[in-house]
Amino acid sequence: MKRVYLDYAATTPLDERVIQRMMPYWQDDYGNPSSIHWFGQKAEMVVEGAREQIADLLQADSDEIIFTSCGSESDNLALRGMAYSQKLERGADHILISPVEHAAIAQTARMLAKYDGFIVEYLPVDSLGRINPDDLKKYLRKTTAIVSVIYGNNEIGTINPIREIGDVCQRYGVAFHTDAVQAAAYLPMDVNVDCVDLMSLGAHKLYGPKGVGALFIRKGINLNPIITGGKQEFGYRAGTSNVPLIVGFAEALILARQENEDRVRRILPMRDEIIRSVLSEIPGSRLTGDSLHRLPNHASFVFEGVDGNHLISLLDTAGFACSSGSACKSGNPQPSDVLMGIGLSKEMALGSLRVTLGKETTPTEIYDFLQILPGEVNKSHKSSR
Repeated sequence: MKRVYLDYAATTPLDERVIQRMMPYWQDDYGNPSSIHWFGQKAEMVVEGAREQIADLLQADSDEIIFTSCGSESDNLALRGMAYSQKLERGADHILISPVEHAAIAQTARMLAKYDGFIVEYLPVDSLGRINPDDLKKYLRKTTAIVSVIYGNNEIGTINPIREIGDVCQRYGVAFHTDAVQAAAYLPMDVNVDCVDLMSLGAHKLYGPKGVGALFIRKGINLNPIITGGKQEFGYRAGTSNVPLIVGFAEALILARQENEDRVRRILPMRDEIIRSVLSEIPGSRLTGDSLHRLPNHASFVFEGVDGNHLISLLDTAGFACSSGSACKSGNPQPSDVLMGIGLSKEMALGSLRVTLGKETTPTEIYDFLQILPGEVNKSHKSSR
């Protein structure tokens, strides 16, 4: 059976050019960047080169880029690090997030409230999952330690007005973090234009390797580290640098920026055809997220009376790999926090489907998928009765 991958928001295959860029640093140039001898200094030069490349793409300075193990770690460092430092420096104990954040932000915020006494408040979102920047002004306090709003939503594809949100935070003197893990593959990244103080990235969402991410930390922002030990990453994140993965991350981000227009031009018509076909051909279907302000590779739906996990299993049996939402929630029978956050009932939230495309996706694959999808939805509908 030919298998078709339609879950690029969960992870992407490693680009062959990224593999080739990484190869020398697995075996030939294997030095520890923290060592002072020739081997170590050569490795350090490579890491710092990658740091400069990523900084240039974000319009940042190289000493504002911190390498981590993934986007989730970057989210944790941003939220925990800022919360702890602000509480220590000025007694700030108020955290503002949206109800549609990735679990790395949502669960971290809940733990900060449970174990450290922080007050976590949720900004309102509309039924499409978007924040109104004007609402933010009403929720800010003198004790607000950090505001965190996701850039491009991993479950429903909605793009938030990050520039406007960042402008409000800047005018009120509050640090602003955004999880841009999904957005970085397709959207413009300029931390200055967007008034972003902290930005999380992950390599494996843009054809880079798993196990490496980054956090942009604007100069003047002080974070408490959450991994302590050595002095790596300017003291923000202890641990031996993973040289090949860092090199691969930089290469993948460079390619994503260089090829962005071509990738979007290919993917967008296929995404739009999926949305058109599903909404017109499948009764009881509903698009989740914003149809206009939406990641170009992302289509997501809920189906009335359907078991989303069962639908995913049926599609997998038919040879199509999709998701019922965040990859971190796969197999979880509980409704998605994101879908509940945009006002869906528990029953509707359990009937979700996420289809995400990549640069390898072909129109033929989408045609074949759309031919079998209505029947699989119908089977799942019947089985859920």
